Amino acid sequence: MTEDEISYKVIGVAIEVHNILGAGLLESAYKECLYYKLVQNNLFVEKEKLMPLIFEEVKLDCGYRIDLLVENKLVIEIKSVEALNDVHFAQTLTYMKLGNYKLGLLINFNVVKLKDGIKRVVNGL
Repeated sequence: MTEDEISYKVIGVAIEVHNILGAGLLESAYKECLYYKLVQNNLFVEKEKLMPLIFEEVKLDCGYRIDLLVENKLVIEIKSVEALNDVHFAQTLTYMKLGNYKLGLLINFNVVKLKDGIKRVVNGL
């Protein structure tokens, strides 16, 4: 599956989760429910994937964690905030660069319509 095909499936599942739960919950609740539904949809998903930082050829564990990594290709960063800002976008892009991933989804579940809370993030590599 390509990154675009995976993202299409993930967005559909995220909308399903949001329709059931609505807005206003903690990020951790959305992450757990999205993880559960993606696995149910036969996707390989890693939760809280560690992302080491390599600095001057030294691998440093700085505590960076990708919320969800789907099929070893798609980074998902989950938020439940009033509004997404540049820092959220930069965080997602940083995880993508550290792992050499091409595509990410920044998803803010704290919105009335989830389509308004989804941002595609592309890493030019």
